[in-house]
Parts: sequence; structure tokens; C-alpha cells
Amino acid sequence: MRPFQYKKPLNTGDFRNRIIIEQPIAIEDELGQTSEDEITWKELKKAWAMIKTLKGSEYIAASASQATKTYRFVIPFTSVITEEMRINLKGRIFDIIEPPMNDDEMNRTLTIIAKESVGDE
Repeated sequence: MRPFQYKKPLNTGDFRNRIIIEQPIAIEDELGQTSEDEITWKELKKAWAMIKTLKGSEYIAASASQATKTYRFVIPFTSVITEEMRINLKGRIFDIIEPPMNDDEMNRTLTIIAKESVGDE
């Protein structure tokens, strides 16, 4: 006999932001060598996301004011996203800072923690 398991349905209205997951591609020079300094970004996947702001922090570094904002993106489950990738939201770039989490290990949604640096860089 199976115990009762209630699965709350996804509210698709919460997933109202279209994001692009981008992966880094190393550029080869004439000799076929790659450099970590020369990386381009290629679109891997588009997804609808729910976005929440986690925290904001400001600091002064080298006489330049900078702000870092951390966000939580919740998207429908996919297994292809890693922490080496980034998120593009209408031209804003968010770096994924930890491995994406499979919510409740149910393969329904994926939570991605990412940061956006704002200010002088």
C-alpha cells in the first residue's frame, strides 16, 4: 500500500520571466590553443522562471562602489545546467554561484542561485 503523496501543482503564472541559459565556449587561436581569457557565451536553453531577490550587499573596492545582488531562479526541471553557466535576463547577466538544486528531488523544478554585479567594475 502506498502512502498518500500530495503533489502541489505548479502555478505557471509564477513563471513569468523568460531567461536564457548560456554556456561558455573557449575560443581557439590560429594554433588551435584555447585561453581562459578568451571565452564567448553560447545560448544553451531558454526557460520560463520565477525570480526572487535573496539579498543585496554593497562594498567599496579599490575606491569604486560596487553592489552585488543575489537572486533565486526557479525553473522547470532540466538536468543540463551547471554552475559554470550563466543566466541572461533581458541583457542583464547573472553568474550561477552554486550547483543547481533539484527541489525535493522530484524532478519538477530546479532552483538556481545566481549573482548580478552592479556598478563600476
